[in-house]
Amino acid sequence: MSKKAKKNMAGDLVDPTLIERRIFTVRGYKVMLDSDLAQLYGVSTSALIQAVKRNQKRFPADFTYQLTRKELAILRSQFVTSSWGGRRYLPYVFTEHGALMAASVLNSKRAVAVSIYVIRAFIRLRETFLDNQILQFRLKEIEDLLLEHDATLEGVLEKLRLLFLSKKPGAIDFQSENGNS
Repeated sequence: MSKKAKKNMAGDLVDPTLIERRIFTVRGYKVMLDSDLAQLYGVSTSALIQAVKRNQKRFPADFTYQLTRKELAILRSQFVTSSWGGRRYLPYVFTEHGALMAASVLNSKRAVAVSIYVIRAFIRLRETFLDNQILQFRLKEIEDLLLEHDATLEGVLEKLRLLFLSKKPGAIDFQSENGNS
């Protein structure tokens, strides 16, 4: 398949960082609003919700759920302007798995192609979160080293180098000068 054909199937080659901006945390889940997902998949929001309702067995509560008024108010308060005006019902949100399942029940080439970008955006957010946790752990280790040891700057720098070169958080490989452990 040519690049041009792939580009047309996925719209304008959806940028995962733009999708990431449409992912929110609600009830402890990373989710996308039904209207955002429908727009990406090239269908109306009502068509998306109708497809979900026709296939309810494929959408357990950890794949999709409807927001409460309070949750919607909290989401709206995060934005200066509302993009959800005029709705007659509370919006649904879709987790990573719900977004993928929605693409499968919509059964359109665009939805399938764009779902790959949506999943990649969820994965990037998860990886960023994990990277930040590791960084915070390492910074705590550095702080502990500085507080525990009355060491020379050279000794501290050597220990820092070992911390950042280690493969696991908290693991330091001590090697002799000839490279043997």
